[in-house]
Amino acid sequence: MLDTMQQMEVFPTTVDLKRVDLSLNMRRFYRMSVQPDLFGGACLVREWGRIGFRGQMLIEQYPDEGGAVSALMKLAVTKTRRGYRAAVDQREQRVSGVPIVNAVVATSQDERKIKSIRTEGL
Repeated sequence: MLDTMQQMEVFPTTVDLKRVDLSLNMRRFYRMSVQPDLFGGACLVREWGRIGFRGQMLIEQYPDEGGAVSALMKLAVTKTRRGYRAAVDQREQRVSGVPIVNAVVATSQDERKIKSIRTEGL
């Protein structure tokens, strides 16, 4: 069982977030991913909008993958503070029937850790 599981990444290259508040009729998504470009650098691709619609896209270029991942983590922390949560869908990994979701948690301004959070009741 353990040999078939994939090793989790230390630094995430994709983050899918959503914010749903039915009282405000709010259903939003925010997706970020780090992609290589043709010139040896990296791009941070940001997509956002209302769930079920196309939304908008912004591509930011960085000289290396480290800068793009740092920007991704900072944005993930900012969006988490604004009420976005990790999006859970059918493609998630499961261990003994319990889904595992990667989340970026800020413990201080200088220190950011990635924790594996087991969501219950799904």
